[in-house]
Amino acid sequence: MSDPDLISLDALQRGDREAFSHLVETYSPQIYRLGLRMLRDPQEAEDVLQETFLNAFRAIGRFEGRSSLATWLYRIAANQALMRLRRRGPAMVSVDEPIDGGAAEPIPRELFDWCCLPEEEFMTAEVQAHLDRAIHGLSPALKAVFVLRDLEGLSTLETAEALEISEAAVKTRLLRARLQLREVLSGYFTERAREVGLA
Repeated sequence: MSDPDLISLDALQRGDREAFSHLVETYSPQIYRLGLRMLRDPQEAEDVLQETFLNAFRAIGRFEGRSSLATWLYRIAANQALMRLRRRGPAMVSVDEPIDGGAAEPIPRELFDWCCLPEEEFMTAEVQAHLDRAIHGLSPALKAVFVLRDLEGLSTLETAEALEISEAAVKTRLLRARLQLREVLSGYFTERAREVGLA
């Protein structure tokens, strides 16, 4: 991967094609991975990748540098992925919709202690596929935060900037996403523990 520190914003804003090629080469893997994790469809992930860089190319002149180029690209890509998720069905929740509603945080009904499973249990293709399905079952608002924060490794601030929400909202949504995933996965891991004689 190319070095992001070598990308010149001035060159990008002057329309330097080499600088833009360097931007695409540097950030394509992360943007594609984000699209794939959000949408679970390689073709749609490719479309998100292309749309992200087309939009970035058109808007680079208006980019003020208040966030990093990476965060700005993640924002464009997340918006593209969220638009596609919203078009898939009526049961989707807007990323801007408040999710607090004064209710207490959800408490998972099953709380299997995953520490009992050997580390290699988490690395199998079957477990990865089960985790992928569980992530896909999250609402778009929770999925976007979980993917950016926990899978892509953005900080809370970077995630907030990418999604244009507050850091408090990131923390709340991340907690809810983790709790929902824990509940969904607990049943599966309880069975796996029984199979390997740990439960």
